[in-house]
Amino acid sequence: MYNYTLTTDFDRKNLIQKALDNISHAYAPYSHFHVSAAVLMSDGKVYTGVNVENASYPAGICAERNAIFHAIAQDKAAKLVAVAIVGGADGKIQDYCAPCGVCRQVMREFGNPQEITVIMAKSTTDYQEMTLGELLPMSFGPEFLT
Repeated sequence: MYNYTLTTDFDRKNLIQKALDNISHAYAPYSHFHVSAAVLMSDGKVYTGVNVENASYPAGICAERNAIFHAIAQDKAAKLVAVAIVGGADGKIQDYCAPCGVCRQVMREFGNPQEITVIMAKSTTDYQEMTLGELLPMSFGPEFLT
């Protein structure tokens, strides 16, 4: 099923900071809710993404999926280790920003849910952390299709 070893020993503050640094790039003219995500892949590389809205709402994309899809486009063999998410109205972060259900399912596609760390942060020192398995229990993954 999964042939790799992931570590929980990574620089959380650095991953969060990368998400924080990128939030100004969010394009949210309709909701005004800016979200930024940074993903750490099994090859050690970090990718960032922001939410990009569209007047035709379903055509937009969440920050988490934006970052994950960018990472997979660069290396489809890499697995997801961790995701740091920040967000808030007009880019002002006042609370923890949890991933939506679609983003949780996309995360599930690219690793073992018990080994993917999801960090919802207000700052580099104020954050909540859960495994994807805790956020998406009894999930459906690619191994069910083989």
